[in-house]
Amino acid sequence: MPATPDFVPYASAAIDFHRALNLPAGPLVASRPELDCLHEHLLSLHALLDAHAERTAPLLPAEGDHLRAVRTRLWQAADHLHAAYHSAPRLGSGEVPDAEACRTRLPEGAPELTLCRRHQQTARLVRRRTTPTDLHSPFTGLVRH
Repeated sequence: MPATPDFVPYASAAIDFHRALNLPAGPLVASRPELDCLHEHLLSLHALLDAHAERTAPLLPAEGDHLRAVRTRLWQAADHLHAAYHSAPRLGSGEVPDAEACRTRLPEGAPELTLCRRHQQTARLVRRRTTPTDLHSPFTGLVRH
């Protein structure tokens, strides 16, 4: 494998640093911009693991199964972050959308639309690579040993 800079440890360190600096002790509601950034980060990680899973599976099926399971769990986490974003208080007004508004998942306009667009782009990939059963099962699929 060619020697290339590995930026993943720096990304992890940056998240730890962000948490230490920006999340004080005590109750604090996650803001929409914070949830948006976390969603973007998870989907970037999902894309990285998708690339690893697709390249690894034909060569090492057992490892590929594990990587696919991780990819599925990341999508599930991103889906929950997307829902949390739409349930979070709106900037400016502090208004919390009612349950019906959250269920309809209608885009709220720019810049909120960016989060929905990113989510929908990844959802298309997820639909090609997984089945509904994979996404709703407590177990993410066959794992070979």
